[in-house]
Amino acid sequence: MTIIRPFRPAMGIAADAEIIVIGSGMAGMVTALRLAPRKVTLLTKTPALTGGSTAWAQGGIAAAVGADDTPQAHASDTVVAGAGLNEASTVDLLTHDGATRLRELIASGAPFDRGEAGEILLGREAAHGHRRIVHAGGDATGRHIHKWLADRVDQTPSIDVQTSAFAWELAVQDGRVGGVVAYHAGGGWTLHRAPFVVLATGGSGQVFQRTTNPGEGTADGLAMAARAGVKLADLEFVQFHPTALVDPHATAGAPMPLLTEALRGEGATLVDGAGRRFMVDEHPDAELAPRDVVARAIWQRLVDGDGAYLDMRAIMSGPSAAHFPTVQSLCAAAGFDPACDVIPVAPAAHYHMGGIAADDRGRTSLDGLWVCGEAAATGVHGANRLASNSLLEGLVFGHRVADDIAEKAALPRHQPDVTAPSVPGADAAAEIAKLTAQLRALMYEKVGLRRDDAGLQAALDVHRDIAERLAEIANQAHPSIVFPDDVRRWGELRNLALAGRLMTLAAAQRCESRGAHYRIDFPQPAAAAGVRQFLTLDDLAEPGGAQEGYRDDANTTALSV
Repeated sequence: MTIIRPFRPAMGIAADAEIIVIGSGMAGMVTALRLAPRKVTLLTKTPALTGGSTAWAQGGIAAAVGADDTPQAHASDTVVAGAGLNEASTVDLLTHDGATRLRELIASGAPFDRGEAGEILLGREAAHGHRRIVHAGGDATGRHIHKWLADRVDQTPSIDVQTSAFAWELAVQDGRVGGVVAYHAGGGWTLHRAPFVVLATGGSGQVFQRTTNPGEGTADGLAMAARAGVKLADLEFVQFHPTALVDPHATAGAPMPLLTEALRGEGATLVDGAGRRFMVDEHPDAELAPRDVVARAIWQRLVDGDGAYLDMRAIMSGPSAAHFPTVQSLCAAAGFDPACDVIPVAPAAHYHMGGIAADDRGRTSLDGLWVCGEAAATGVHGANRLASNSLLEGLVFGHRVADDIAEKAALPRHQPDVTAPSVPGADAAAEIAKLTAQLRALMYEKVGLRRDDAGLQAALDVHRDIAERLAEIANQAHPSIVFPDDVRRWGELRNLALAGRLMTLAAAQRCESRGAHYRIDFPQPAAAAGVRQFLTLDDLAEPGGAQEGYRDDANTTALSV
C-alpha cells in the first residue's frame, strides 16, 4: 500500500503513549480518567478541554435513580423511542450501569441540582415515563459537568492533554492501529504512536445547514474510521432537535441555540402563527411526543407557511424561570423576552444515532481501535435517541471502554514510516468555504427531516461532483507553508463530505420510515427492513474513482505504517 504524499516539514514523532484518546467531551474525559494511572494522551482540536457538544447540553442526564423508577422502565422507554432497532442487551447495560454510574458521579461531588433537603432533583422529558433527568445549574448541565470533569483531568498527572491538535488520520499496520497523525497548532505534523486508540470525537451535526452542534462537530472520527476501512452502522438515523431558536440576527451557518426539551416537560406548548396549539392533533403525548414526531410537525408548519413558536410564557413568568437561565440568556441575545413573547423555532440536526459500529465494550472492527460517545453506534439508541440518554451513554461506555483496555497487556509500538499530508493553502480558502456551504445546504434540504428517492439520488449526484472537486483541489495542493486554519478547514471539509455521502447512501438504501428516518415515498415501517444497516467505504466504490476526493492518495484509505 502506498504511503501518503510527502509534504514539508517532515513528520515529527511525539512522546509515546500507552493509550490515545481523541476527543474532550463527556466520553473522552470519562475514558481518560477511568484509565488512570495508565499513561493517556488526550487529543482535542479545540483550544481548551471545554470544547465539543457536551458543554452545550441543556437537558441533563437520564438514569433510574428515583424511588419510583427502575432500569427496566428506563430501558422500555429507550426501546420505544428507538423504533425497534435497539440492541436490547446494550440498552440493558446502559440503563443498569447508568443508574450505578450516575450514583457514583453524585457521590463523587458532581454539582447536580438539589432541593432544600439536599435531595437530587429529578425532571421529566419527552417520551420518559418517569422523572429521571438530573440537572446541574438548571439548563446548563453540560457546561457544569464538563467543567467539573475538565478540572479533574487537569489534576490527573497520567493524562497528557494536547489542545489545538487536529487528528488527521489513523495509522494502521498489519490490520491494527499503530497510532494517529495529528496537526498541532504549535508544532506541526506529529505522529502519536500507541497500540490502543479511542475515538470520542462526537457527532456530525455540522454536515447540515441547520444544527445545534458547535462548529467542531464535523464527523472527524467517523470519517477517519471510514478511511481506515472500519465498519459503520445506522448512518441514516439523524435526530433533529424540534425546537432550535430562530435568531433573526444570527450569522448564516452558525450553530442554532436549542430550547431544551425540559421546557416542554414543564408545560411549554407549541403554537402556530395564529396561536393555535397544534401538537394535540399530532400525537397522544402532544408536546411530549418523541422528537422525530415533534420535529416533523414543526417542519410541516414551516413548509405550509403557518410558522412555529414555542410558548413558554407561563413558565418564564413564574418561579420555574429560575431553572432555565440559559434559555433566558439565549432568548434575550436574540431580542426576545420569553416571559412575554412566543419564540420562533425550527428543527435542527442535533444528534447522530449512527456512527462507528461497536460492541458493548466499544470495540470496533479494527483491532486496537475503540469508540464511545456520539461517534459510536452500539445500537443503544436504535432509530431514535431517547432524550438525555446521550450524556449517560458517554458516562457508561467511557467506563466500559476504559475497563476493556485496562485488561489488555501492553503491546510493543512500531516505528511507522509516514509522511505528512498535502494540504491546500490560504488561496483555496474561498472555494473550500463555498463547497462546505453547498454540502451543508444539500444535506439539510435533501437528507434532512423528510426524504424521498428523487431527492436522495439527486444528492448522491452532487456528492460525486463534490468528491471529484475535492480530488482536484488535493492534487493541486503544494504550499510551502501550512497554517492551522488551512489544516482545519480542509480536514473538516473532507470529513464532512465523506460522512455526508455515506449518510445519504444509507438513507437511500433504507426504503421505509422508522424513527428519525422518514421517507415520503415509504411512509410506513417495513417489517423486512427492521434491521440495522452496516456500511464501509467500499460501498461507495464505483467506476471513475468515487472515493478519491476523500483520501490523501487515490490508493490509500488510511496511513500506511
